[in-house]
Amino acid sequence: MSTDSDRKRLSQAEMLEWLQRDLKMTEMVTVYLSDNQESHDYGIYCALIPSEQIDQVLSSSSWDLRWGDGMPAASMSYEVGEKRVQYLRYGVTDRVEPLVLGREFSGLYDAYMEISEEFRLFHKLYHDRKTDKYIKIDDEGNEYTVAVVEPDCIKIRLKEIRQFLAIKEMYLSIQFACTEKSEYNLQELGLEPEENEYQKDLMCWAHAYVDSSLGNYRSFSTLSGKRLVKPLAKSKSGLWGFAEEQKEYAEFIIDVDENGDEIIRTSDPDALANNFGANPDAPHFLTPVHFDKQVLDKYYQQPSKYNVDAWSLSCGSLWHMWIDKNHDDKVCAWLGHLGERLPYKEQLHWRTHNIPPQGGVSKAFFDCGIKGEAAKSDRPEHLFRERYQDLQDACQEYLGWQLLLPLSTGDEYHFQGLRIPATDEQRDFDELVLSLTKILIDSLNERRLNTLISKDQKAKLKGSIARLEAVLSSHEVEGATERIAFLRKLQSLRSSSAAHRKGRNYRKIAKDFGVESRRLRDVFTGIIWQALDVLDYFIFLVRSSPINPEIVEKNKIEEGYAILDEMVGFAKSDRTDGSVNHDEIIYELRSKP
Repeated sequence: MSTDSDRKRLSQAEMLEWLQRDLKMTEMVTVYLSDNQESHDYGIYCALIPSEQIDQVLSSSSWDLRWGDGMPAASMSYEVGEKRVQYLRYGVTDRVEPLVLGREFSGLYDAYMEISEEFRLFHKLYHDRKTDKYIKIDDEGNEYTVAVVEPDCIKIRLKEIRQFLAIKEMYLSIQFACTEKSEYNLQELGLEPEENEYQKDLMCWAHAYVDSSLGNYRSFSTLSGKRLVKPLAKSKSGLWGFAEEQKEYAEFIIDVDENGDEIIRTSDPDALANNFGANPDAPHFLTPVHFDKQVLDKYYQQPSKYNVDAWSLSCGSLWHMWIDKNHDDKVCAWLGHLGERLPYKEQLHWRTHNIPPQGGVSKAFFDCGIKGEAAKSDRPEHLFRERYQDLQDACQEYLGWQLLLPLSTGDEYHFQGLRIPATDEQRDFDELVLSLTKILIDSLNERRLNTLISKDQKAKLKGSIARLEAVLSSHEVEGATERIAFLRKLQSLRSSSAAHRKGRNYRKIAKDFGVESRRLRDVFTGIIWQALDVLDYFIFLVRSSPINPEIVEKNKIEEGYAILDEMVGFAKSDRTDGSVNHDEIIYELRSKP
Protein backbone atom coordinates (compact mmCIF):
# COMPACT_ATOMS: atom_id res chain seq x y z
CA MET A 1 0.00 0.00 0.00
CA SER A 2 1.09 3.62 -0.59
CA THR A 3 1.53 6.29 2.05
CA ASP A 4 -1.38 8.22 0.53
CA SER A 5 -3.83 5.31 0.82
CA ASP A 6 -2.63 4.45 4.34
CA ARG A 7 -2.91 8.08 5.44
CA LYS A 8 -6.49 8.10 4.18
CA ARG A 9 -7.31 4.85 5.97
CA LEU A 10 -5.82 6.01 9.26
CA SER A 11 -7.87 9.20 9.08
CA GLN A 12 -10.93 6.91 9.31
CA ALA A 13 -12.95 9.53 7.46
CA GLU A 14 -14.99 6.93 5.53
CA MET A 15 -15.80 4.98 8.68
CA LEU A 16 -16.82 8.16 10.50
CA GLU A 17 -19.02 9.19 7.60
CA TRP A 18 -20.70 5.77 7.64
CA LEU A 19 -21.30 5.96 11.39
CA GLN A 20 -22.83 9.45 11.06
CA ARG A 21 -25.13 8.63 8.11
CA ASP A 22 -28.87 9.23 8.24
CA LEU A 23 -30.64 6.07 9.30
CA LYS A 24 -33.89 5.16 7.54
CA MET A 25 -36.64 3.36 9.39
CA THR A 26 -36.38 0.39 7.02
CA GLU A 27 -32.60 0.09 7.33
CA MET A 28 -31.03 -2.99 8.87
CA VAL A 29 -28.76 -1.46 11.51
CA THR A 30 -25.57 -3.25 12.55
CA VAL A 31 -25.87 -3.83 16.30
CA TYR A 32 -22.97 -6.27 16.57
CA LEU A 33 -19.84 -6.60 14.46
CA SER A 34 -16.55 -8.42 14.87
CA ASP A 35 -14.43 -7.85 11.77
CA ASN A 36 -10.80 -8.63 12.41
CA GLN A 37 -8.56 -8.46 9.34
CA GLU A 38 -4.81 -8.18 8.87
CA SER A 39 -4.94 -4.45 8.24
CA HIS A 40 -7.89 -3.48 10.44
CA ASP A 41 -10.13 -4.45 13.37
CA TYR A 42 -13.75 -3.24 13.52
CA GLY A 43 -16.06 -3.85 16.45
CA ILE A 44 -19.61 -2.75 17.24
CA TYR A 45 -21.60 -3.59 20.34
CA CYS A 46 -24.85 -1.98 21.46
CA ALA A 47 -26.35 -0.95 24.76
CA LEU A 48 -29.73 0.38 25.87
CA ILE A 49 -29.38 3.64 27.85
CA PRO A 50 -32.07 5.10 30.14
CA SER A 51 -33.30 8.45 28.82
CA GLU A 52 -32.23 10.33 31.94
CA GLN A 53 -28.60 9.23 31.49
CA ILE A 54 -28.07 10.60 27.96
CA ASP A 55 -26.02 13.66 28.96
CA GLN A 56 -23.80 11.56 31.18
CA VAL A 57 -23.26 8.92 28.47
CA LEU A 58 -22.34 11.55 25.85
CA SER A 59 -19.75 13.11 28.16
CA SER A 60 -17.30 10.28 27.44
CA SER A 61 -16.44 8.24 24.36
CA SER A 62 -15.78 5.12 26.43
CA TRP A 63 -18.21 2.23 26.16
CA ASP A 64 -20.96 1.74 28.74
CA LEU A 65 -21.39 -2.01 28.11
CA ARG A 66 -18.90 -4.49 26.70
CA TRP A 67 -19.03 -7.92 25.10
CA GLY A 68 -20.01 -10.47 27.74
CA ASP A 69 -21.62 -7.82 29.96
CA GLY A 70 -25.35 -7.64 30.61
CA MET A 71 -25.59 -11.01 32.35
CA PRO A 72 -27.23 -11.62 35.74
CA ALA A 73 -24.75 -11.08 38.57
CA ALA A 74 -24.52 -10.06 42.20
CA SER A 75 -22.84 -7.13 43.87
CA MET A 76 -21.42 -7.07 47.35
CA SER A 77 -21.07 -4.05 49.61
CA TYR A 78 -20.72 -3.24 53.29
CA GLU A 79 -22.95 -0.88 55.23
CA VAL A 80 -21.87 -0.10 58.77
CA GLY A 81 -19.71 -3.20 58.72
CA GLU A 82 -22.54 -5.44 57.55
CA LYS A 83 -22.24 -7.30 54.24
CA ARG A 84 -24.98 -6.57 51.72
CA VAL A 85 -25.48 -8.69 48.57
CA GLN A 86 -27.69 -7.43 45.76
CA TYR A 87 -28.95 -9.31 42.66
CA LEU A 88 -28.39 -7.39 39.42
CA ARG A 89 -30.49 -8.49 36.47
CA TYR A 90 -27.99 -7.09 33.95
CA GLY A 91 -24.88 -7.17 36.13
CA VAL A 92 -24.79 -3.37 36.55
CA THR A 93 -26.46 -0.85 38.85
CA ASP A 94 -26.96 1.99 36.34
CA ARG A 95 -29.85 0.30 34.42
CA VAL A 96 -27.84 -0.06 31.21
CA GLU A 97 -29.16 -3.09 29.32
CA PRO A 98 -27.90 -5.19 26.38
CA LEU A 99 -29.73 -5.50 23.05
CA VAL A 100 -27.50 -8.38 22.00
CA LEU A 101 -25.71 -10.79 24.31
CA GLY A 102 -22.35 -12.49 23.93
CA ARG A 103 -22.56 -16.01 25.31
CA GLU A 104 -19.44 -17.98 26.21
CA PHE A 105 -19.05 -21.32 28.00
CA SER A 106 -15.59 -21.47 29.58
CA GLY A 107 -14.05 -22.65 26.33
CA LEU A 108 -15.94 -25.96 26.45
CA TYR A 109 -18.41 -24.90 23.74
CA ASP A 110 -18.26 -22.31 21.00
CA ALA A 111 -19.27 -18.80 21.97
CA TYR A 112 -22.11 -17.16 20.08
CA MET A 113 -24.33 -14.08 19.98
CA GLU A 114 -28.03 -13.85 20.59
CA ILE A 115 -30.66 -11.09 20.57
CA SER A 116 -32.30 -9.95 23.79
CA GLU A 117 -35.21 -12.21 24.72
CA GLU A 118 -37.33 -9.22 25.70
CA PHE A 119 -36.87 -7.68 22.24
CA ARG A 120 -37.80 -10.98 20.53
CA LEU A 121 -40.88 -11.43 22.70
CA PHE A 122 -41.92 -7.78 22.38
CA HIS A 123 -42.17 -8.12 18.59
CA LYS A 124 -43.31 -11.78 18.68
CA LEU A 125 -40.50 -12.71 16.35
CA TYR A 126 -40.40 -16.11 14.67
CA HIS A 127 -36.91 -17.57 14.49
CA ASP A 128 -36.23 -19.26 11.16
CA ARG A 129 -33.46 -21.58 12.28
CA LYS A 130 -32.51 -22.54 8.72
CA THR A 131 -31.49 -18.98 7.84
CA ASP A 132 -31.01 -17.55 11.36
CA LYS A 133 -33.42 -14.76 10.52
CA TYR A 134 -36.13 -13.36 12.80
CA ILE A 135 -39.49 -12.77 11.15
CA LYS A 136 -42.22 -10.41 12.30
CA ILE A 137 -45.84 -11.10 11.31
CA ASP A 138 -48.06 -8.03 11.43
CA ASP A 139 -51.79 -7.96 12.13
CA GLU A 140 -52.52 -8.37 8.42
CA GLY A 141 -50.39 -11.49 8.04
CA ASN A 142 -47.53 -9.75 6.20
CA GLU A 143 -44.06 -11.03 7.06
CA TYR A 144 -40.94 -8.91 7.49
CA THR A 145 -37.35 -9.84 8.22
CA VAL A 146 -36.54 -7.86 11.35
CA ALA A 147 -33.18 -9.34 12.33
CA VAL A 148 -30.41 -11.32 10.68
CA VAL A 149 -27.87 -13.17 12.78
CA GLU A 150 -24.49 -14.17 11.34
CA PRO A 151 -21.47 -15.47 13.25
CA ASP A 152 -19.69 -12.10 13.18
CA CYS A 153 -22.54 -9.68 12.51
CA ILE A 154 -26.08 -9.00 13.71
CA LYS A 155 -28.42 -6.55 12.01
CA ILE A 156 -31.83 -5.39 13.24
CA ARG A 157 -34.33 -3.19 11.44
CA LEU A 158 -34.40 0.35 12.83
CA LYS A 159 -38.20 0.63 13.01
CA GLU A 160 -38.51 -2.28 15.45
CA ILE A 161 -35.56 -1.00 17.51
CA ARG A 162 -37.14 2.43 17.94
CA GLN A 163 -40.55 0.93 18.75
CA PHE A 164 -38.90 -1.14 21.50
CA LEU A 165 -37.03 1.92 22.78
CA ALA A 166 -40.31 3.85 22.97
CA ILE A 167 -41.82 1.48 25.53
CA LYS A 168 -38.52 1.04 27.39
CA GLU A 169 -37.99 4.85 27.55
CA MET A 170 -34.41 4.26 26.49
CA TYR A 171 -31.94 5.20 23.75
CA LEU A 172 -29.87 2.79 21.69
CA SER A 173 -26.13 3.32 22.02
CA ILE A 174 -24.24 2.01 18.98
CA GLN A 175 -20.76 1.61 20.45
CA PHE A 176 -17.89 1.32 18.00
CA ALA A 177 -14.15 0.66 18.11
CA CYS A 178 -12.17 0.72 14.86
CA THR A 179 -8.47 0.25 14.36
CA GLU A 180 -6.58 0.84 11.09
CA LYS A 181 -2.96 -0.36 10.77
CA SER A 182 -0.10 0.79 8.53
CA GLU A 183 3.31 -0.60 7.59
CA TYR A 184 4.64 3.01 7.71
CA ASN A 185 5.38 4.97 10.84
CA LEU A 186 3.57 8.24 11.50
CA GLN A 187 6.51 10.36 10.36
CA GLU A 188 6.56 8.57 6.99
CA LEU A 189 2.82 9.18 6.71
CA GLY A 190 3.21 12.88 7.58
CA LEU A 191 1.18 12.47 10.77
CA GLU A 192 1.75 13.33 14.42
CA PRO A 193 0.86 11.20 17.47
CA GLU A 194 -2.29 12.74 18.88
CA GLU A 195 -5.73 12.01 20.33
CA ASN A 196 -8.81 14.21 20.02
CA GLU A 197 -12.34 13.86 21.37
CA TYR A 198 -15.45 15.14 19.61
CA GLN A 199 -19.18 15.43 20.21
CA LYS A 200 -21.88 16.21 17.67
CA ASP A 201 -25.59 15.93 18.37
CA LEU A 202 -26.18 12.39 19.72
CA MET A 203 -22.68 11.12 18.92
CA CYS A 204 -19.31 11.32 20.64
CA TRP A 205 -16.00 9.80 19.60
CA ALA A 206 -12.24 9.84 20.04
CA HIS A 207 -9.72 9.61 17.21
CA ALA A 208 -6.03 8.86 17.87
CA TYR A 209 -2.83 8.30 15.85
CA VAL A 210 -0.29 6.02 17.54
CA ASP A 211 3.28 4.97 16.68
CA SER A 212 3.61 1.40 17.83
CA SER A 213 4.46 -2.02 16.46
CA LEU A 214 1.52 -4.38 15.81
CA GLY A 215 3.08 -7.41 14.15
CA ASN A 216 4.27 -6.22 10.75
CA TYR A 217 2.70 -2.80 11.28
CA ARG A 218 4.46 0.27 12.65
CA SER A 219 1.58 2.64 13.31
CA PHE A 220 -2.17 2.60 13.72
CA SER A 221 -5.16 4.81 14.39
CA THR A 222 -8.21 4.22 16.58
CA LEU A 223 -11.73 5.53 16.29
CA SER A 224 -13.93 4.74 19.27
CA GLY A 225 -17.15 6.10 20.66
CA LYS A 226 -20.90 5.77 20.42
CA ARG A 227 -23.88 7.03 18.53
CA LEU A 228 -27.26 7.27 20.24
CA VAL A 229 -30.57 6.54 18.52
CA LYS A 230 -33.65 8.07 20.08
CA PRO A 231 -36.95 6.21 20.63
CA LEU A 232 -40.21 6.77 18.79
CA ALA A 233 -43.20 8.24 20.54
CA LYS A 234 -45.08 5.57 22.50
CA SER A 235 -48.07 6.09 20.20
CA LYS A 236 -45.89 4.70 17.39
CA SER A 237 -44.70 1.68 19.36
CA GLY A 238 -47.27 -0.70 17.89
CA LEU A 239 -48.04 -2.04 21.37
CA TRP A 240 -51.72 -2.32 22.25
CA GLY A 241 -52.79 0.27 24.78
CA PHE A 242 -50.14 2.75 23.64
CA ALA A 243 -50.41 2.64 19.84
CA GLU A 244 -52.75 4.83 17.85
CA GLU A 245 -55.68 3.07 16.24
CA GLN A 246 -56.43 4.50 12.81
CA LYS A 247 -58.31 1.83 10.93
CA GLU A 248 -59.15 2.63 7.33
CA TYR A 249 -62.00 1.24 5.26
CA ALA A 250 -62.20 0.68 1.53
CA GLU A 251 -65.28 1.46 -0.53
CA PHE A 252 -66.98 -1.17 -2.69
CA ILE A 253 -69.46 -1.37 -5.55
CA ILE A 254 -72.78 -2.52 -4.14
CA ASP A 255 -75.15 -1.75 -7.03
CA VAL A 256 -75.71 0.12 -10.31
CA ASP A 257 -78.21 2.99 -10.59
CA GLU A 258 -80.75 3.64 -13.36
CA ASN A 259 -78.13 5.57 -15.33
CA GLY A 260 -75.72 2.68 -15.31
CA ASP A 261 -73.40 4.35 -12.80
CA GLU A 262 -71.86 2.27 -10.04
CA ILE A 263 -73.07 2.85 -6.49
CA ILE A 264 -70.06 2.77 -4.17
CA ARG A 265 -70.27 2.72 -0.37
CA THR A 266 -67.89 2.41 2.59
CA SER A 267 -67.32 -0.91 4.34
CA ASP A 268 -66.97 0.79 7.75
CA PRO A 269 -69.31 -1.35 9.90
CA ASP A 270 -70.06 1.60 12.20
CA ALA A 271 -71.42 3.57 9.23
CA LEU A 272 -73.77 0.82 8.00
CA ALA A 273 -77.35 0.00 8.85
CA ASN A 274 -78.14 -3.04 10.97
CA ASN A 275 -81.13 -4.81 12.52
CA PHE A 276 -81.00 -2.57 15.58
CA GLY A 277 -81.83 0.71 13.84
CA ALA A 278 -78.36 2.15 13.27
CA ASN A 279 -77.76 4.38 10.22
CA PRO A 280 -81.17 3.76 8.62
CA ASP A 281 -80.28 5.63 5.41
CA ALA A 282 -77.05 3.66 4.84
CA PRO A 283 -76.65 0.27 3.12
CA HIS A 284 -77.18 -2.70 5.43
CA PHE A 285 -74.23 -4.49 7.04
CA LEU A 286 -75.32 -7.63 5.16
CA THR A 287 -75.34 -6.04 1.71
CA PRO A 288 -73.77 -8.57 -0.70
CA VAL A 289 -70.67 -7.43 -2.59
CA HIS A 290 -69.50 -9.33 -5.67
CA PHE A 291 -65.99 -10.17 -6.89
CA ASP A 292 -64.46 -12.11 -9.77
CA LYS A 293 -63.14 -15.59 -8.95
CA GLN A 294 -59.53 -14.48 -9.31
CA VAL A 295 -59.79 -12.62 -6.00
CA LEU A 296 -58.99 -15.93 -4.25
CA ASP A 297 -55.98 -16.91 -6.38
CA LYS A 298 -53.65 -14.97 -4.09
CA TYR A 299 -54.75 -17.10 -1.15
CA TYR A 300 -54.66 -20.43 -2.99
CA GLN A 301 -51.07 -19.71 -3.97
CA GLN A 302 -49.99 -19.42 -0.32
CA PRO A 303 -51.65 -22.39 1.43
CA SER A 304 -49.14 -22.30 4.27
CA LYS A 305 -50.50 -18.88 5.26
CA TYR A 306 -54.12 -18.82 4.11
CA ASN A 307 -56.94 -21.33 4.34
CA VAL A 308 -59.81 -21.26 1.85
CA ASP A 309 -62.74 -23.59 2.38
CA ALA A 310 -66.32 -23.71 1.14
CA TRP A 311 -67.52 -20.92 3.41
CA SER A 312 -64.60 -18.93 4.72
CA LEU A 313 -61.17 -17.41 4.21
CA SER A 314 -58.64 -17.04 7.02
CA CYS A 315 -55.03 -16.09 7.68
CA GLY A 316 -53.83 -18.23 10.58
CA SER A 317 -55.55 -16.89 13.67
CA LEU A 318 -55.08 -13.26 12.59
CA TRP A 319 -58.30 -12.77 10.64
CA HIS A 320 -61.25 -14.73 9.31
CA MET A 321 -64.10 -13.84 6.95
CA TRP A 322 -67.16 -15.64 5.66
CA ILE A 323 -67.32 -15.88 1.87
CA ASP A 324 -69.68 -17.37 -0.69
CA LYS A 325 -67.68 -19.17 -3.38
CA ASN A 326 -70.48 -21.46 -4.49
CA HIS A 327 -70.68 -19.88 -7.93
CA ASP A 328 -69.06 -20.60 -11.29
CA ASP A 329 -67.93 -17.06 -11.99
CA LYS A 330 -67.93 -14.99 -8.80
CA VAL A 331 -67.31 -14.79 -5.06
CA CYS A 332 -69.60 -12.89 -2.69
CA ALA A 333 -69.07 -11.36 0.75
CA TRP A 334 -71.03 -9.11 3.09
CA LEU A 335 -70.16 -5.40 2.94
CA GLY A 336 -69.83 -5.09 6.71
CA HIS A 337 -67.61 -8.16 6.95
CA LEU A 338 -65.18 -6.72 4.42
CA GLY A 339 -64.54 -3.77 6.72
CA GLU A 340 -64.88 -5.59 10.02
CA ARG A 341 -62.88 -8.72 9.27
CA LEU A 342 -60.29 -7.78 6.62
CA PRO A 343 -57.19 -5.63 7.24
CA TYR A 344 -57.14 -2.52 5.08
CA LYS A 345 -54.48 -3.81 2.67
CA GLU A 346 -56.57 -6.92 2.10
CA GLN A 347 -59.62 -4.75 1.50
CA LEU A 348 -57.67 -2.97 -1.24
CA HIS A 349 -56.85 -6.34 -2.83
CA TRP A 350 -60.54 -7.26 -2.87
CA ARG A 351 -61.43 -3.82 -4.23
CA THR A 352 -59.36 -4.48 -7.38
CA HIS A 353 -61.52 -7.56 -8.07
CA ASN A 354 -64.84 -5.91 -7.20
CA ILE A 355 -67.53 -6.24 -9.91
CA PRO A 356 -71.10 -4.93 -10.18
CA PRO A 357 -73.65 -7.33 -8.64
CA GLN A 358 -74.92 -10.15 -10.82
CA GLY A 359 -77.67 -12.12 -9.12
CA GLY A 360 -77.52 -12.83 -5.40
CA VAL A 361 -75.68 -14.99 -2.91
CA SER A 362 -76.14 -18.76 -3.08
CA LYS A 363 -79.01 -20.33 -1.17
CA ALA A 364 -76.60 -22.55 0.77
CA PHE A 365 -74.56 -19.51 1.89
CA PHE A 366 -77.72 -17.64 2.91
CA ASP A 367 -79.11 -20.62 4.82
CA CYS A 368 -75.81 -21.21 6.58
CA GLY A 369 -74.85 -17.60 7.32
CA ILE A 370 -78.23 -15.97 7.94
CA LYS A 371 -80.57 -18.76 9.03
CA GLY A 372 -77.86 -20.62 10.90
CA GLU A 373 -78.81 -23.88 9.24
CA ALA A 374 -76.34 -26.63 8.45
CA ALA A 375 -75.68 -26.43 4.74
CA LYS A 376 -73.45 -28.33 2.36
CA SER A 377 -71.90 -27.02 -0.78
CA ASP A 378 -72.68 -28.77 -4.05
CA ARG A 379 -69.51 -27.51 -5.72
CA PRO A 380 -67.36 -30.43 -6.95
CA GLU A 381 -64.14 -29.11 -5.40
CA HIS A 382 -65.85 -28.89 -1.99
CA LEU A 383 -67.41 -32.32 -2.36
CA PHE A 384 -64.00 -33.71 -3.28
CA ARG A 385 -62.58 -32.55 0.05
CA GLU A 386 -65.48 -34.18 1.92
CA ARG A 387 -65.21 -37.48 0.04
CA TYR A 388 -61.46 -37.57 0.53
CA GLN A 389 -61.95 -37.25 4.29
CA ASP A 390 -64.70 -39.87 4.16
CA LEU A 391 -62.26 -42.25 2.48
CA GLN A 392 -59.59 -41.57 5.12
CA ASP A 393 -62.13 -42.29 7.87
CA ALA A 394 -63.36 -45.48 6.16
CA CYS A 395 -59.81 -46.74 5.70
CA GLN A 396 -59.07 -46.14 9.36
CA GLU A 397 -62.20 -47.99 10.44
CA TYR A 398 -62.22 -50.94 8.03
CA LEU A 399 -58.59 -51.43 6.98
CA GLY A 400 -56.32 -49.93 9.59
CA TRP A 401 -54.25 -48.49 6.74
CA GLN A 402 -54.80 -45.82 4.11
CA LEU A 403 -55.51 -46.70 0.49
CA LEU A 404 -54.41 -43.16 -0.41
CA LEU A 405 -51.38 -42.22 1.64
CA PRO A 406 -51.64 -38.78 3.27
CA LEU A 407 -49.63 -36.14 1.42
CA SER A 408 -46.30 -35.22 2.93
CA THR A 409 -45.84 -31.75 4.40
CA GLY A 410 -44.15 -30.55 1.22
CA ASP A 411 -47.06 -31.79 -0.94
CA GLU A 412 -50.05 -30.70 1.18
CA TYR A 413 -50.54 -27.62 -0.97
CA HIS A 414 -51.75 -29.87 -3.81
CA PHE A 415 -54.82 -30.74 -1.74
CA GLN A 416 -55.32 -27.33 -0.14
CA GLY A 417 -55.25 -25.52 -3.48
CA LEU A 418 -57.42 -27.96 -5.45
CA ARG A 419 -60.26 -26.00 -7.05
CA ILE A 420 -61.99 -25.12 -10.29
CA PRO A 421 -59.61 -22.62 -11.94
CA ALA A 422 -60.76 -19.00 -12.08
CA THR A 423 -59.53 -18.56 -15.66
CA ASP A 424 -58.75 -20.63 -18.75
CA GLU A 425 -55.01 -20.20 -18.30
CA GLN A 426 -53.13 -23.32 -19.42
CA ARG A 427 -50.69 -22.95 -16.53
CA ASP A 428 -53.46 -23.13 -13.92
CA PHE A 429 -55.01 -26.14 -15.67
CA ASP A 430 -51.69 -28.02 -15.82
CA GLU A 431 -50.92 -27.33 -12.17
CA LEU A 432 -54.33 -28.54 -11.03
CA VAL A 433 -54.07 -31.72 -13.14
CA LEU A 434 -50.70 -32.32 -11.47
CA SER A 435 -52.23 -31.80 -8.02
CA LEU A 436 -55.11 -34.19 -8.68
CA THR A 437 -52.69 -36.84 -9.95
CA LYS A 438 -50.58 -36.47 -6.81
CA ILE A 439 -53.66 -37.04 -4.66
CA LEU A 440 -55.33 -39.90 -6.55
CA ILE A 441 -52.51 -41.81 -8.25
CA ASP A 442 -49.10 -41.00 -6.77
CA SER A 443 -50.56 -41.53 -3.29
CA LEU A 444 -51.89 -45.06 -3.90
CA ASN A 445 -50.46 -47.30 -1.18
CA GLU A 446 -48.36 -49.64 -3.34
CA ARG A 447 -46.80 -51.45 -0.39
CA ARG A 448 -50.20 -52.51 0.94
CA LEU A 449 -51.55 -53.33 -2.51
CA ASN A 450 -48.55 -55.62 -3.05
CA THR A 451 -49.71 -57.75 -0.13
CA LEU A 452 -52.96 -58.49 -2.00
CA ILE A 453 -51.38 -59.85 -5.18
CA SER A 454 -49.16 -62.83 -5.89
CA LYS A 455 -45.38 -62.67 -6.11
CA ASP A 456 -45.50 -63.56 -9.79
CA GLN A 457 -47.83 -60.63 -10.49
CA LYS A 458 -45.71 -58.21 -8.48
CA ALA A 459 -42.65 -58.92 -10.61
CA LYS A 460 -44.54 -58.09 -13.82
CA LEU A 461 -46.40 -54.97 -12.67
CA LYS A 462 -45.19 -51.41 -12.92
CA GLY A 463 -46.84 -48.48 -11.18
CA SER A 464 -49.58 -48.01 -8.64
CA ILE A 465 -52.49 -48.13 -11.11
CA ALA A 466 -51.39 -51.54 -12.41
CA ARG A 467 -51.24 -52.89 -8.87
CA LEU A 468 -54.70 -51.56 -8.05
CA GLU A 469 -56.05 -53.06 -11.25
CA ALA A 470 -54.49 -56.45 -10.43
CA VAL A 471 -56.11 -56.46 -6.98
CA LEU A 472 -59.53 -55.60 -8.38
CA SER A 473 -59.23 -58.06 -11.27
CA SER A 474 -58.27 -60.92 -8.99
CA HIS A 475 -61.49 -60.37 -7.05
CA GLU A 476 -63.62 -59.64 -10.13
CA VAL A 477 -64.92 -56.40 -8.66
CA GLU A 478 -67.59 -54.72 -10.78
CA GLY A 479 -67.01 -51.19 -12.04
CA ALA A 480 -63.23 -51.40 -11.93
CA THR A 481 -62.65 -51.08 -15.68
CA GLU A 482 -64.01 -47.55 -16.15
CA ARG A 483 -62.33 -46.19 -12.99
CA ILE A 484 -58.97 -47.67 -13.91
CA ALA A 485 -59.38 -46.22 -17.41
CA PHE A 486 -59.99 -42.73 -15.95
CA LEU A 487 -56.93 -42.95 -13.72
CA ARG A 488 -54.77 -43.98 -16.67
CA LYS A 489 -56.11 -41.09 -18.78
CA LEU A 490 -55.51 -38.65 -15.93
CA GLN A 491 -51.96 -39.92 -15.53
CA SER A 492 -51.37 -39.57 -19.28
CA LEU A 493 -52.73 -36.02 -19.22
CA ARG A 494 -50.34 -35.12 -16.41
CA SER A 495 -47.37 -36.79 -18.12
CA SER A 496 -48.00 -35.16 -21.48
CA SER A 497 -48.80 -31.68 -20.15
CA ALA A 498 -47.46 -30.76 -16.72
CA ALA A 499 -44.46 -33.11 -16.74
CA HIS A 500 -43.27 -32.82 -20.36
CA ARG A 501 -43.42 -30.59 -23.42
CA LYS A 502 -46.80 -30.72 -25.10
CA GLY A 503 -46.70 -32.79 -28.27
CA ARG A 504 -48.61 -35.47 -30.10
CA ASN A 505 -49.33 -37.46 -26.93
CA TYR A 506 -50.85 -34.41 -25.29
CA ARG A 507 -53.06 -33.64 -28.28
CA LYS A 508 -54.36 -37.20 -28.26
CA ILE A 509 -55.21 -37.35 -24.56
CA ALA A 510 -56.46 -33.74 -24.59
CA LYS A 511 -58.94 -34.76 -27.28
CA ASP A 512 -60.22 -37.55 -25.01
CA PHE A 513 -60.96 -34.95 -22.32
CA GLY A 514 -62.43 -32.45 -24.78
CA VAL A 515 -59.73 -29.82 -24.19
CA GLU A 516 -59.83 -28.58 -27.79
CA SER A 517 -63.58 -27.98 -27.86
CA ARG A 518 -64.33 -26.72 -24.35
CA ARG A 519 -63.09 -24.14 -21.87
CA LEU A 520 -60.32 -25.45 -19.63
CA ARG A 521 -62.40 -24.51 -16.59
CA ASP A 522 -65.22 -26.74 -17.83
CA VAL A 523 -62.82 -29.55 -18.68
CA PHE A 524 -61.34 -29.55 -15.19
CA THR A 525 -64.82 -29.40 -13.67
CA GLY A 526 -65.61 -32.63 -15.51
CA ILE A 527 -62.35 -34.17 -14.33
CA ILE A 528 -63.18 -33.30 -10.71
CA TRP A 529 -66.60 -34.97 -11.03
CA GLN A 530 -64.92 -38.13 -12.37
CA ALA A 531 -62.40 -37.96 -9.53
CA LEU A 532 -65.30 -37.76 -7.09
CA ASP A 533 -66.72 -40.92 -8.62
CA VAL A 534 -63.36 -42.64 -8.06
CA LEU A 535 -63.34 -41.59 -4.40
CA ASP A 536 -66.87 -42.96 -3.95
CA TYR A 537 -65.73 -46.19 -5.58
CA PHE A 538 -62.71 -46.41 -3.29
CA ILE A 539 -64.99 -45.96 -0.27
CA PHE A 540 -67.14 -48.83 -1.54
CA LEU A 541 -64.05 -51.02 -1.97
CA VAL A 542 -62.79 -50.26 1.52
CA ARG A 543 -66.11 -51.11 3.12
CA SER A 544 -66.37 -54.42 1.22
CA SER A 545 -63.95 -57.32 1.03
CA PRO A 546 -61.84 -57.00 -2.15
CA ILE A 547 -59.02 -54.96 -0.60
CA ASN A 548 -59.67 -55.91 3.01
CA PRO A 549 -57.64 -59.04 3.86
CA GLU A 550 -59.11 -59.19 7.36
CA ILE A 551 -62.65 -59.40 5.99
CA VAL A 552 -61.57 -62.02 3.43
CA GLU A 553 -59.91 -64.05 6.17
CA LYS A 554 -62.96 -63.65 8.41
CA ASN A 555 -65.20 -64.92 5.60
CA LYS A 556 -62.94 -67.93 5.11
CA ILE A 557 -63.13 -68.77 8.81
CA GLU A 558 -66.91 -68.47 8.83
CA GLU A 559 -67.07 -70.68 5.74
CA GLY A 560 -64.92 -73.27 7.50
CA TYR A 561 -67.17 -73.26 10.56
CA ALA A 562 -70.22 -73.73 8.35
CA ILE A 563 -68.61 -76.70 6.62
CA LEU A 564 -67.59 -78.27 9.92
CA ASP A 565 -71.13 -77.78 11.24
CA GLU A 566 -72.42 -79.72 8.26
CA MET A 567 -69.82 -82.42 8.84
CA VAL A 568 -70.63 -83.00 12.48
CA GLY A 569 -72.84 -86.05 13.13
CA PHE A 570 -72.77 -87.64 9.68
CA ALA A 571 -69.13 -87.87 8.60
CA LYS A 572 -68.20 -91.55 8.35
CA SER A 573 -64.68 -92.91 8.54
CA ASP A 574 -63.27 -95.78 6.48
CA ARG A 575 -60.11 -95.77 8.56
CA THR A 576 -59.34 -98.33 11.23
CA ASP A 577 -58.74 -95.59 13.83
CA GLY A 578 -62.06 -93.90 13.05
CA SER A 579 -60.48 -90.62 11.93
CA VAL A 580 -62.00 -88.47 9.18
CA ASN A 581 -60.20 -86.86 6.20
CA HIS A 582 -61.62 -83.36 6.61
CA ASP A 583 -59.92 -82.01 3.47
CA GLU A 584 -61.79 -84.48 1.29
CA ILE A 585 -65.10 -83.69 2.96
CA ILE A 586 -64.56 -79.91 2.62
CA TYR A 587 -63.79 -80.40 -1.07
CA GLU A 588 -66.99 -82.42 -1.52
CA LEU A 589 -69.06 -79.81 0.30
CA ARG A 590 -67.60 -76.93 -1.68
CA SER A 591 -68.30 -78.86 -4.85
CA LYS A 592 -71.98 -79.15 -4.07
CA PRO A 593 -74.29 -77.22 -6.41
